[in-house]
Amino acid sequence: MSQAAVAHHGVEPAESPLTPESWGKLGMWVFLAADAMSFGGLLATYGALRYYDPTWPVPSSILGINTTAFMTFLLIITSMTMVQSLAAIRQGDQVGLRKYLFFTVAGGALFLVLQYFEWTHLIAEGQSIQRNNFGATFFLTTGFHGCHVFSGVCYLSWILMRAMAGKYTADDNNEVEIAALYWHFVDLIWILVFTFIYLM
Repeated sequence: MSQAAVAHHGVEPAESPLTPESWGKLGMWVFLAADAMSFGGLLATYGALRYYDPTWPVPSSILGINTTAFMTFLLIITSMTMVQSLAAIRQGDQVGLRKYLFFTVAGGALFLVLQYFEWTHLIAEGQSIQRNNFGATFFLTTGFHGCHVFSGVCYLSWILMRAMAGKYTADDNNEVEIAALYWHFVDLIWILVFTFIYLM
């Protein structure tokens, strides 16, 4: 065997080649990074308009802080159930996977119902996207996040249906992990939205 062959044989690659599973995770991370910039732009716009608008209302005098605090707690709980669902299937627990996925989907759906009631209450009191800068940034930002929650509920419902069909195992659960990345992102963004728009 030549010295070049021996040298080549003794050197391990710096990292393993990309697989279909890792491509899926990479794709989700790229999407989330781009999406984070979208939310960053919305929150930056909210902050800039609020700083330069002397007529900006006090959010706590208009928004239902108690309700949205519960909505925030609800999403944090669904993030925990998502963690439990992934942990369950990694241990081969099909029942646990389906149970915790169902709780996650149900929590996300309840969040959307509560946001609907919040919006209808605010609209009934005269708030709208055309009324002022506060209304425009509030409805755009929370609406954009609500679209992400709705997409997440649909996405996780599809994962749940595949789980009920036995598509995932302890060794094959990449789709569940990728869905979990998306859902954790949605939860994290809401915490930022709740902090900047409702509390500050």
